[in-house]
Amino acid sequence: MEFGPPTLIASDVDGTLIDDENRVSRRTIDVIGSAIASGAEFILATGRPPRWIAEISDQFDDTPAHVRYAVCANGAILYDVAHDRVLSAATLAPDVLEKLVERAYARIPGCGIAAERVGESAYDAATPPFVATSGYRHAWLNPDHIEVGDDEVYAEPAVKLLVRQPDMRSDEMAARLKDAVGDLAQITFSTDNGLIELSLPDTHKASGLQTLIGLAGLTDTASIAFGDMPNDVEMLAWAGHGVAMSHGHPAALAAADEVTVGNNDHGVARVLERWFG
Repeated sequence: MEFGPPTLIASDVDGTLIDDENRVSRRTIDVIGSAIASGAEFILATGRPPRWIAEISDQFDDTPAHVRYAVCANGAILYDVAHDRVLSAATLAPDVLEKLVERAYARIPGCGIAAERVGESAYDAATPPFVATSGYRHAWLNPDHIEVGDDEVYAEPAVKLLVRQPDMRSDEMAARLKDAVGDLAQITFSTDNGLIELSLPDTHKASGLQTLIGLAGLTDTASIAFGDMPNDVEMLAWAGHGVAMSHGHPAALAAADEVTVGNNDHGVARVLERWFG
């Protein structure tokens, strides 16, 4: 059965929607604008926290396209971009975080630990958004974490526990922790450079999208999703049509219905132009 046109478009951000210069191409913005004008909903589905969404959504200002909602933190946070409001958050409890930290230290020697927390908005000053141990070597060029003692990392609920060991590959880290974590948390990763992310069990981009559809009353009769890494796998399988980027991780490629070209070659736009070009 032929798919389309999509009524709901969900896209990963890094390595998928934006190019390697962190820009959404004009070609991509134009076709998303055409899709929205045709009645489709466009949603960002990302591992990013809400405070890192504006640098993407602001690129749609003064264009035919816009971003109303984002599924953040790999599905743990549902974010109303238009009103800067966190709609819901799935958090790991402090006692669970403590167990996860202990097991991470045991299975991944030399790792650093960090916790992503959530407030009521992207820049909720009452809630320190990212706390990390002194041994945490940040994976990004724009670190915004507060250094704390180990016990403070798990003192408050968190949407994600991040385990960082840049001397190992992310897939190896995930494999080492899988049995130790069991059903305490969902394990995934969005980069190969020694970073894995743990969240509440059964929390991923697909579960976040499904919950958002109910909360916001969105139409998902024909959903399409774009992604490139293991944290996109559930979303690609959930969508009516899952599209992986050609440079994607083997797990994402296997979960997709189709493979498009890379993020630097307008991969998202090339697919959407079939219906909205």
